[in-house]
Parts: sequence; structure tokens; C-alpha cells
Amino acid sequence: MSGMRGAAAVVGIGHTPFHKRGEGPASALRLTLEAVLAACADAGIDARELDGFVSYANDQNEGVALAADLGVREVRWSTMVWGGGGGGVAAAVNAAAAAIAAGQAETVVVYRGITEADDGRGSYGKGHFPPLLHDHGVLTPVQICALRTQRMIEVDGVPPSALEALVAADYRHASTNPVAAGRDRALDHETYADARWISEPLRLFDCSRENDAAGAVVLTTAERARGLATTPAYVLSGVQGAARGWCESAENDEPYTIAGFHPAMVDRLWSDAGVKPGEVDVVQVYENFSGPAVAALIDLGLCPPGPAAGEFMTVENLSAPDGRLPINTAGGNIAEGFVHGIGLVLEAVRQIRGTSANQVPGARSSLLLGGPMAPLVSATLFGSEEMLGKR
Repeated sequence: MSGMRGAAAVVGIGHTPFHKRGEGPASALRLTLEAVLAACADAGIDARELDGFVSYANDQNEGVALAADLGVREVRWSTMVWGGGGGGVAAAVNAAAAAIAAGQAETVVVYRGITEADDGRGSYGKGHFPPLLHDHGVLTPVQICALRTQRMIEVDGVPPSALEALVAADYRHASTNPVAAGRDRALDHETYADARWISEPLRLFDCSRENDAAGAVVLTTAERARGLATTPAYVLSGVQGAARGWCESAENDEPYTIAGFHPAMVDRLWSDAGVKPGEVDVVQVYENFSGPAVAALIDLGLCPPGPAAGEFMTVENLSAPDGRLPINTAGGNIAEGFVHGIGLVLEAVRQIRGTSANQVPGARSSLLLGGPMAPLVSATLFGSEEMLGKR
């Protein structure tokens, strides 16, 4: 995204309540429309002004269908980011920002809606398990992520305590987030350690939830953003993709334990933004499972590799307001709620606005990481107005 730094900003956010999977009050389309309308209202924009629609992970709610229901005046941009799971969540934001920077659209909504009734169970993994995997009993994302996490623990030396610390930080943040699905769950070491295995080394609390809900964010030009009532969260940089030998694979990638953020991708993210890893104030990292999220932090240079990861990954370091690197400050996919990570986008924006339930004081940069260990991964760095002058 070189050359597009600060050209677009998120100006509106909206989300429906999280319901347990299968218990949503309406269809995924209805929930998505509610989230989009809420995001437009938050921005102070008439929904009919939307001229771009972006989603990811095979969202069944097509942009042209949403546009018809909303009565928009013209659709100038409509796109779907390919790739399983939440790997496309940041890429969807990047696509919206790219459309705005290129003049292809002016006001773009990024959205994701899921209900079990419409999408079924495990919609995030559909179509991504070729015969070489399922013929050998590898049928779900947790199995693949467990294999890679076990290698990260055994070969790389990352201690299991790093995974537990990430989960504990999620639940600590959820406890003060009034809309989090896991807000009433007290998670101590004994509860975490005694939970049943889902796929070793991942236990129950290492795994994200599944919820019926929808979320949306509205982006527009930087010029227009400055005239709206909300505090803009500018897109400083964004990357997406996969290295050679990654993508859809037979689980023979080298190196096997990375989250998929290869060095060239990481270098582009930081250089385009004019920011160094140690300067990031807060991170929303997609945790389909805890192991991949830890791997993503290592890939981005935010956490040291190997045994030193255990020293860095502590609940205190990962918690707002005073941790060295606060993560998932609304509770993340694990403790707030799971709609393919769209909630992480909203929380990344809240941190720039200063409106999070677990606010990091003076947050100027907010990093979103999508889909670690998925076929495609992505990242977006949001920044405040102050960050636009920093290079």
C-alpha cells in the first residue's frame, strides 16, 4: 500500500450484539444491514451515500444485495477478499482504502455477518481442506493450527505459558467490556489448565467462539473524514498475501511454525507506515486459536521468538492500560465474540478514538492482524491525525 498512507480513514463503526451460535434473532443479511446502518449513523453519513462494499471469507451477503436494500445511489466498488478464515479481515480494510485512494469510490463499507442458520457450523474452514488433508483425518482448522503450534513449542522453544497469557489477557479485557460474550467468565490458571483438549496442545479456552452477529466499518477520504464528527482512524499502511510455498498447502511449509507474515510483507508494513514495531501502542491480533496469535506477534517482531517469548508474553505485559503491548483490548475472538474477526477492526478504531472499554492512554497507532496460519494473512496499521506527520 505504498503511496496510500493516510489517504483513507475509518469514520464509522457498528456491531450487533453477540448471540450464541444458532440463537441469532435474524438472518445474517438482516444483522449485516443493521451493522452497516449503525456504522453510517456513527459516522453521520446517510447510508445511501455508500458507493463501495467489501467483505471477506466468502460472506454470502453480496455488496450489490446490500446496496439494493439500503437504496444506495450508485455502486462504484464491490469486492470480496479470497482466503479462508479471518485472513482477509485486514485485507478487506486495505481493499477499501485502496479503492478510495485510487478514486474508485469515496465512501466504502467493510462488513461481515454470520449466523449458523445461514452459514452452518465452521463456515471459516469450508473449501480449504484438500484430499491430502482430509484423507488423513485433518478436517478442521484447529487440527492444522495445533500441528503448527506443537512444532512451535517443541522445536522453537516457545513455552505454553505464552499461549495461556494471551488467553488470560483476552478474558481480563472481556471482563470490563459490557458487550463481550465472555464478560462473566472468570478464567484462572486452574480453569484454563483443566479444560478439555480440543486438539493438543490447544484446549477449550485456546479456541475462538462462534457467534451469530455482524459488524461493519465505514471508510472515506481523509479530506471528508476531517469534516465529520467522529475521530478518524487513518490507514497508515496495509499488507496481505502469502509467501511462495504457503497458500493452500499440504502442511509441508518451511518454516512450518510462522503465522504466514513473511519478512518481505512485514518490512512493507513498517516501511510504508513509517513506524517501527516497538512504536505500536496496541494490537488486535486474530486468534482463531491462541498458538497462531502468538506466532503472528513473533512474525511481526512484536514478541521475541523461542523461550524469550515466555518472558515477554505475560498477562501484565499484554493488558491495558499499562502493559508493554496491550492486545485484544475488547476480548478478541476468544472472549469478546467471533464473527470472523470484524470485532477486532472496530476495537482497533476505538483505541484511536479513545473510546475503548480498556483504553490504552494516548494510543496513536493501532495494529490489526488477520488470520495467522490461514492460507492468506493480512495486516492494517491505523493511526491518529498526529501520526500522519510522522515518517
